[in-house]
Amino acid sequence: MTPSHGTLAHGTLAHRLIADHLVDGVMEPGREIGLRIDQTLTQDATGTLVMQELEALGLVRVRTEVSVQYVDHNLLQADERNAEDHAFLRSSCRRYGIGYSKPGNGVSHPTHMQRFGIPGRTLAGSDSHTCAAGSLGMLALGTGGLEVALAMAGRPLHVTMPEIWGIRLTGRLPAWVSAKDVVLELLRRHGVKGAVNRILEYHGPGLAHLTAMDRHVIANMGAELGATTSVFPADEAVRDFLRAEDREADFRELAAEPDAVYDLTEEVRLDTLGPLIARPTSPGNVVPVSEVAGLPIGQAVIGSSANPGLRDFAVAAAIVAGRQTDPAVSFDVNPTSREILADLTRAGATFELIAAGARIHQAGCLGCIGMGQAPAPGRNSLRTFPRNFPGRSGTEQDAVWLCSPETAAVSALTGTITDPRVWAAEEAVPYPDLHLPERASVNRAMLEPPLPPEEAALVELERGPNISGLPDFDPLPDELTGPVLLTCGDNVSTDEISPAGAKALRTARTSRGSPSSPSPGSTPAIRGAPPIWPPTAVPARTSSSQGTTTARVPPASTPPSPPATSGCAPSSPSPTPASTGRT
Repeated sequence: MTPSHGTLAHGTLAHRLIADHLVDGVMEPGREIGLRIDQTLTQDATGTLVMQELEALGLVRVRTEVSVQYVDHNLLQADERNAEDHAFLRSSCRRYGIGYSKPGNGVSHPTHMQRFGIPGRTLAGSDSHTCAAGSLGMLALGTGGLEVALAMAGRPLHVTMPEIWGIRLTGRLPAWVSAKDVVLELLRRHGVKGAVNRILEYHGPGLAHLTAMDRHVIANMGAELGATTSVFPADEAVRDFLRAEDREADFRELAAEPDAVYDLTEEVRLDTLGPLIARPTSPGNVVPVSEVAGLPIGQAVIGSSANPGLRDFAVAAAIVAGRQTDPAVSFDVNPTSREILADLTRAGATFELIAAGARIHQAGCLGCIGMGQAPAPGRNSLRTFPRNFPGRSGTEQDAVWLCSPETAAVSALTGTITDPRVWAAEEAVPYPDLHLPERASVNRAMLEPPLPPEEAALVELERGPNISGLPDFDPLPDELTGPVLLTCGDNVSTDEISPAGAKALRTARTSRGSPSSPSPGSTPAIRGAPPIWPPTAVPARTSSSQGTTTARVPPASTPPSPPATSGCAPSSPSPTPASTGRT
C-alpha cells in the first residue's frame, strides 16, 4: 500500500458516486458528509426494529426509489417468535410501501443484486455486508437500523468522508484459486482494521477475468477489512450479469477517470495467488492452505453471502461429482437464492452434490450466523463464509476456518484440510471447466411488491404478543452528561456487540407491551411518494476508566451520524458501517 503525496485524490469512481448523491458537507477525508439514499435493504434480524422506528416516525410511505425487506436470518422457527416477526414484517411492508422477500427466497445481498441492483445508485442496509452491492458499481453502505429508517423516510445518511484506496488488479487467477483468495490475500496483508475509514476501489486489467459475482465475493468481505465500502466499475461483466437477470436496461457504464488519483494505491497480481485460508478465530488470521494441510475436519459448508454465485456451487459440485465425501465430514450446501438453486438443479449439479453426500438446505444465511449447522466443539469446520468470530457458529468452543469453495469441497472429500492443487495433481483431476447458463431462472414470485398507496393506507400492522411498539421519549437536550460505563480495547467483533447464533436471534426481540406509536388516522410526521417497483432504468439524480463525559446532541432536524468506534461497543444503538450486522 502506497500513500499519495501532495496530491488530493480525484477522478475516482467513488468520488463520482459520492458527488452525485452529496447533499451536505465537503468531500474531504475525515469530514462529515450527508448522502441521498436511493435504495434500502433490511433483513429480519434487524428489520423488526426498523419497522418499529418507521411506525414511531409516523411514516406514511417510504421515500426511496426501492426499499426491500428480506427474511433470510431467522428461518428455523423453533418457536412462535420468528413466525410472529415474519408476520409483523410483512404487514409493515404492506403498510409502508416496501417490497417483501419471503422466507426461503434468498440471502438479502445476492438476491438484491439479482433483482434490484443498479449501477450508480446508493444503497443503505441494516446489515454490514450491504457493501457487496459495490460489485455492480453501486455505493452500498451497511449501517445501523435507525440510520436506515431515516433514509427510508427521506433523510440523508451521514458518514465520515473516507479515503479512497485504489487497488489495481493485474493478471489472471490460476487454476484452483478463486475470488475468495483475492480478498483473503488483502486480509493477510492488512488484517481486520486495514481499511477503516476507507473505500476500496478496484481497477486494472485483472477485472476482465472477474465476473460480477466474483466481485461480489471480494466486495462482501471488504467489511472484514473494516472498509466503509468497496466499489467496482460497471463494465461488460456487470452488463452480462444484468442481461442474465433480464435487466440489461438497468445497465449504465461507470468507471474512474483515466487520470484518477487515489489517496492510497496497491497492486494485487492475481496470477501469483494461491489457495488461502483464515484460521480461527478471525478473518484476518490468514495463511496458505498448504501451511495447515493435513488437519482433520468435521464439517465443510458451501454458501453464504461471501460465496453466493452459481459458479461457487457449481465448482463444488464438479469437484465432488462421482465421488463420496469423507464419512467423518458433514458436507452442507446452503443455496443463497431460490434462483441459484433452480439453476443448479437445472444443470444437474444438485444431484451430483446429493450423490456425493451433501446435505442441501433452504436458501438463507443459516450457519453463517449460527442459525443451525453448529459444529462439534473442537472439530475443524471449513466454511465459505465471511466471518469466524468465536462462538458465531453456535458452538462456544468452535474452530471455524474461512476458505474458497475449491478448498472446502476438496477437503470434504479427503477429510482433512487440503490444498486443492496438491489433491488435483495426485488424483490427476483437471480444474473444472464450467459451462453456466447465459440466462438465469429469474424468479419474481417470492418477492411481494408494495401495495398501491390507497390500499397500503388501510393496512393494520399484525402484531403478535412478542412485538411491541417503541416507547415515547422526551426530546434530547443540547448537552447530555453522564458517566462512562465501559471502555475496552481493540478487536471487539460484531458478535460481541450483538450476538449471533440461533439462541440469541430467537431471544433478541423487543419486550412485550402495547405500541406507543401514532394512532390510526393521526397526522403522520413524514410523507412520501411510492417507490418504483419493479425498478426500472431511471436516470441517476445528481446534485478507560469510568469518568464523566459531555456530548453535544444534534438538533432534532439533523439525523444522527454514525458514531466513531475504536473496537468497542458504541453507546449509540446504531453501529458504524464498519462494525454492524450479524451476517
